Amino acid sequence: MDFYLIAATSAKPRNDVAGNTNNLGTNNEPLNINEEFSRLGGRMAGICYSEQPYYEIKDSASRIARVKNNRHHSVFDHEYMTIYLENVPKLFAMVLNNEKVFATSEKSARYTKMQGSTDTEVDLYLKWQKIFEQLIFDKYGNEKYFNASRIEKLAQENARYFLSVYTPTSLAYTASFRQFSYLYAWLKQIEKTGSELLSPLTPTANAFCKFLEDNHLIDETIASLAPSGGLSLETHENRTEYFGDVFMAGYVGSFAQYAQAQRHRSLDYQLKLLPEFGFYIPPIIKNTPLEDEWLGDALRVQGVTPQGQLIQIYERGTPERFIMKLGERLCTAAQLEIANQTQETLKKYIDNCDSESVKRELEKYSHGARCTAGYQCKTPCAFGDGINLTREI
Repeated sequence: MDFYLIAATSAKPRNDVAGNTNNLGTNNEPLNINEEFSRLGGRMAGICYSEQPYYEIKDSASRIARVKNNRHHSVFDHEYMTIYLENVPKLFAMVLNNEKVFATSEKSARYTKMQGSTDTEVDLYLKWQKIFEQLIFDKYGNEKYFNASRIEKLAQENARYFLSVYTPTSLAYTASFRQFSYLYAWLKQIEKTGSELLSPLTPTANAFCKFLEDNHLIDETIASLAPSGGLSLETHENRTEYFGDVFMAGYVGSFAQYAQAQRHRSLDYQLKLLPEFGFYIPPIIKNTPLEDEWLGDALRVQGVTPQGQLIQIYERGTPERFIMKLGERLCTAAQLEIANQTQETLKKYIDNCDSESVKRELEKYSHGARCTAGYQCKTPCAFGDGINLTREI
């Protein structure tokens, strides 16, 4: 694995910064991000405390120290960095993607062929990719929507359920100077969590933290005062559902679905391991002779924590933010598992909400895909089962 700083931005005009663990900065000159961003954060604090306009505020070491020690860390959210993480475990990306606020661009399991960590994973991935390609063609090959490229992508998307959550992936991750300092503090504690799920990420977390240290990308004072809650991905709580002006929905889904759900950054997600192993079954093979073969193959990868393994998922937010999710996931182009779960949560919300105004807004989306609720699609699929939310792939 490796890490690269590919951009650092501030209010001060500058060129992008490119480098890796051996060569940060431009023209082989070292760049001390901590020092530069600390100065800028101090000047941002000056806006709060000084009567002078920003362009007359002077650097002040005492002001910088004061805002750091007083936890006035929001002034260090004005400075952003983009780091490219190459060949890190998929679950490590999920850990990062569960924290706010960030932007991420990750290698797609739908649009690219993924590489497993063990021979068994690879064999099952290739086996089921071929099976799904044939199943999709047999069922939907006469539909204009399902060209060869789309069939291949959907087959890859479903075959990846056999790949481990520790499968290598690559991503660009953008967050603020403050957030990276907090992440550093939380990741340093990952081994101490004793988590069956997170402990295997310790070597990756340590390597990432060392990269941040070696290249002066975090501030130790800010990190030492990071909120005590730590990483938010995993919970051991049993949460109670409720639906109103805010909501909490609990359901069982795969790791793959959870990774999709994380893209809705205005909603909060947590997961919990289930006491017994379960595995997602794609509708196209459910109640067919292939179902037993699928579940039998799932047991062969149980020890590597496959992405198709079922987990408890908790989703929390407001109805307005949930409606934003409906506008993305109730669509033929969305991953089927999350589309179906979003539809189920919608029904539960309508059935259990006491607010008539909220129910009226939600009801608009209860008749099919988002295009039936007035969404103006630029590339309409004209695929009946997709629009009716009855597709099997």
